[in-house]
Amino acid sequence: MKKILVLIFIYLFSIEPLLASIKDNILINLKNTNNITFKFEQKINNLLEQGECTIKYPKKIYCAYDNKKKKIMVSNGRTLVITNEKKSNYYLYPLNKTPLELILDKNFLINEIEKLDGRNVDNKYFNFTIINENNKINIFFNNKNYNLIGWQTEDIYQNLTITFISKIKVNKEINDKIFEIPKMKKN
Repeated sequence: MKKILVLIFIYLFSIEPLLASIKDNILINLKNTNNITFKFEQKINNLLEQGECTIKYPKKIYCAYDNKKKKIMVSNGRTLVITNEKKSNYYLYPLNKTPLELILDKNFLINEIEKLDGRNVDNKYFNFTIINENNKINIFFNNKNYNLIGWQTEDIYQNLTITFISKIKVNKEINDKIFEIPKMKKN
């Protein structure tokens, strides 16, 4: 019986440092990340969209969707625009009214993650649940390389949005012009 208690005690104290180590490595990796480029799959309700994005901290994103309309989403850090290559549809939002503002704010993520206990998911992913005002964000990192690999939020229309990212490239040279808000096409 004593041996079993000792083994349980050793197991419990060996797991906690391992989880802390993953969290610490995620924080170090995030602090050293200035930008990321990746492929994505995004599911909003039953609609699946794919494309490629670049995030530049703080709060800038450019995404080109692989769909018929060639949808584009871009934020310059203050404003979020969703349009298409022909600029026939043009939706403009204050970034601070979307959960994306929090995901694109590396310092916010670091501060929140430092306060949270994450959870190991299937020994593949590490998840943190961030609650801020009316936003609940589940953010996921890879257990092996500590890269951001996705998030789950509700969009401004209260649709559940799940974003998976892959083929991640960190700190590559990017052209800042991609983050300029596109001009609306005049008819």
